[in-house]
Amino acid sequence: MQFQSEQSQQLHEQSVNLTRSILCELVATRILRRFYEDSSGPEGLLLLANVLVAGFSVFQGAPENIQQANLPRNHWTVTYKSRHPALEIAIVSQSKLFLSSGACQLVVNAIYIGRIVYTPTTFVDIIPDNYKYRPISLYDPRKAPFLNQYRLMVPRTRNTIEICQFICLLCLYLWIMIQRPPPHKYPLQEIVFSVYACGWILEQFSTILEHGWFVYTQNLWSFLDVTFSLIFGIYGILRLHGLRTESPVPGQQALDVLAMAATILIPRLAFNLMSENMLFVSLRAMMSDFMMLTVLAVWCFIGFLLSMLWLGEGKHHMATISKWMLWVWFGLDGTGIGRSVEFHWLLGPILMVTFAFLGYLFLVILVSMLSNTFSGLHSDVDSEIQFRRAVLTLEGVKSDAIFSYLPPLNIFAIVFLVPLRFVVTERWFHKINVAIIRTLNLPILVLVALIERQAWWAPRKKGKLPPGLKARGGKGRPGMGNRAISVPGFNAHGNIQAVFRAEYERIKQEEMDAEVGEVPPEVLNGDDVESFMMGAGGRSSDRRTSRDMMRRLTRRDSSMPLGEVADQLRALLSTADGESETGGGVGQRIHALEDRLKNIEEMLETLVRGKEKKKVEEEAIEDADE
Repeated sequence: MQFQSEQSQQLHEQSVNLTRSILCELVATRILRRFYEDSSGPEGLLLLANVLVAGFSVFQGAPENIQQANLPRNHWTVTYKSRHPALEIAIVSQSKLFLSSGACQLVVNAIYIGRIVYTPTTFVDIIPDNYKYRPISLYDPRKAPFLNQYRLMVPRTRNTIEICQFICLLCLYLWIMIQRPPPHKYPLQEIVFSVYACGWILEQFSTILEHGWFVYTQNLWSFLDVTFSLIFGIYGILRLHGLRTESPVPGQQALDVLAMAATILIPRLAFNLMSENMLFVSLRAMMSDFMMLTVLAVWCFIGFLLSMLWLGEGKHHMATISKWMLWVWFGLDGTGIGRSVEFHWLLGPILMVTFAFLGYLFLVILVSMLSNTFSGLHSDVDSEIQFRRAVLTLEGVKSDAIFSYLPPLNIFAIVFLVPLRFVVTERWFHKINVAIIRTLNLPILVLVALIERQAWWAPRKKGKLPPGLKARGGKGRPGMGNRAISVPGFNAHGNIQAVFRAEYERIKQEEMDAEVGEVPPEVLNGDDVESFMMGAGGRSSDRRTSRDMMRRLTRRDSSMPLGEVADQLRALLSTADGESETGGGVGQRIHALEDRLKNIEEMLETLVRGKEKKKVEEEAIEDADE
């Protein structure tokens, strides 16, 4: 981050600082990759999670005087957020190479599906409930409570809930605008929409306080949410002003402003449902470049506007001149050039024609910038998508209790729980909060628990075929299983798809069962995680060796028998001198191999010389016979 900041400030060392920042990212990626290669299984996943999502202070390890000078104890940020996870720093610095690495994506996917659970560090909590701190641990649904309110904070579940909330907001908005209430009245459906929209905007504001403005704006649809919040704020002010003055004019203006929100809400649903589409990924960056160049163009063309306004001496209004200039800029109409003589017979046409040339130049620059932006994103679209996925995952992990209350119940939660927090003890506040959350979200918690136990985390019985591979004598038919796109029974190649899906599900289920069986109970329960991680380093080599020797063969080993050779070669190279199985070091083995090669060369030379000598003798005998 420091090198990127210096790159924008010190232009004479721009390439040097860019190289330094790339080198730092490569070193961080290599270190994380080393952790990933040295540790495997659930212990390795837990170690990677501690490396990426465990908070650390930026002044960690610095002398005490430096910490006091740069971040005093009474600093207000210390109270709220003094520790930052490495994953958040990678997002803030936009380290897309680091975030797209295999080790980082392994942890991101595990957090997204809820396999790794933890309590994140936050900037500000509106309703803080940290009575029970959750360390970084692996989640086991078989040992977790059935009504687990913390599963509402899993990014996958949270993303589904947020999409449903936005669909409800969109339906209420369409209901209001289709009926179009009268300006002088405030009907019930508009009250419901206003209250729900206030709760939805409150949730967006809480997200900004949770992770900060920069992380929030890295989301694809964040600018749409901010724009709708501004539109709704203007609508609310005008609507309340109209009710207070009992005038229909402000009410009509409020509904007109609210009608503009359709341009925001309809595309926002597409951003949610197709967040990894290349069009939407590139559209955000292209709109940023377009807005920047448009602001610069307007700034430069204000001089032309003032010159024409002063040359005309009040003959034309500023809005009319601006309209003519805008039409000329986009090539829609040449009215401004034709009527430029009304400003001045000579200077007016010169100004308007010069503006037309410069406007065309700005359009060419704009098209070139957008083309370069799109080509740059398209060349590395995988890293960009994985970066957005990491942002969505980090935003999905919440610690503020306000996110457990769906809109508009979060408004009533603030009204009731914030004063209650100063009245009761922390333990009783936690009990009351958990009881309310489980009561209000009972259907969602039951549905999440059933889905996780029956579909996502359900152990498969041995000998049981997956869906789609039932016996011919049964009720089902081959190839009639669940498929993502094809209609059951209407795909001629359903058996081909089903057999690969069955093999994949079998392998994944065996790996998950083996990993869960290897994890110690204290790791699954989240108890004594620090002591477990401290002792994992000393036991990692022995456990890894035994795990590699006893690992189950997969299809890759049967189709390509290089896995065992690679393991032996890795064990040979990782063995230090004097610690090999035969008592000799790697150097001694190399010398022995060289001696054997020399012996082979001597044998080959002897054979070649013997053949040549025999050939010469045969030629001599033939000459003697002749």
